[in-house]
Amino acid sequence: MTDIKKTGPADEPPKPPTPAAGPEAIKAIPVRHYGRYASAVIAIAAFAAVVYAFSQGQINWDAIPDYFFDDRILKGVGQTLLLTALSMVIGVVGGILLAVMRLSKNPVTSSISWFYIWFFRGTPVLVQLFVWFNLGLVFEYINLGPIYKDEWSSFMTPLLTALLGLGLNEAAYMAEICRAGLLSVDEGQTEASQALGMSHSKTLRRIVVPQAMRVIVPPTGNEVINMLKTTSLVAAVQFNELFRYAQDIGQASGAPVEMYFLAAAWYLVMTSVLSVGQYYLERYYARGSSRTLPPTPMQKIRANVLSLGRPKGGMA
Repeated sequence: MTDIKKTGPADEPPKPPTPAAGPEAIKAIPVRHYGRYASAVIAIAAFAAVVYAFSQGQINWDAIPDYFFDDRILKGVGQTLLLTALSMVIGVVGGILLAVMRLSKNPVTSSISWFYIWFFRGTPVLVQLFVWFNLGLVFEYINLGPIYKDEWSSFMTPLLTALLGLGLNEAAYMAEICRAGLLSVDEGQTEASQALGMSHSKTLRRIVVPQAMRVIVPPTGNEVINMLKTTSLVAAVQFNELFRYAQDIGQASGAPVEMYFLAAAWYLVMTSVLSVGQYYLERYYARGSSRTLPPTPMQKIRANVLSLGRPKGGMA
């Protein structure tokens, strides 16, 4: 009997399995934020309305550029910056001293610090300026023995009045800022330094204060900017700074409102410069608390410019 060899599909080589079709690409449809568009339109319309109202007002805008770099205005800017720097030095040094006294275990020094902060934070700066300026009603003479002796009215000059009024008031606020910064440092740091034989003052200088600066610097920057604007109050005690010079020029030129706008523009310029300095100072002291620092404005601009030159889907 002859075997018949059958051929069929069983003898054909197996076909490789067809790959399964991949999932369809997801088409992301951006969400429409109609509320943002509406708010942007409203904001632009409101800004345009304000600009139009000021352009139609009875204001001599040409007077502002005429006096913007006037010698008296520039001198006032210098006096304002000088007063800000000196007042902040008094405030920071006094604030650190008051903060240490407030945290002291000595009830006398702690009570003195508490009373100082309570008094100077509880009374307005303008009132304090007038009190310092008129203390001649209480102390007719100031007598420091062989060092100095004079009448109070001659001793309490407008500059000294401004420094005492602004600096001592600022010390009360800086005391609370410094106290918060010192308390932010873990107690274990102090205990470890004491175990190594460090004194209390050396522990503050080497261990506590450097770590507390990360908490102290941001509000201190805000206080500097606030102090720059608060210096305008010393015009009330006859100290010649930016605002007082602007007032004098406005009265002499018959354009007082225009000079107020000029002073506001100068304050905006100075506060903007200080804000940039504050940003980089905060970035410097944040190095120990963050592994990756956020990019600076210049780094963002450089990255955006370089990304424009790169082709899509690849690298330049």
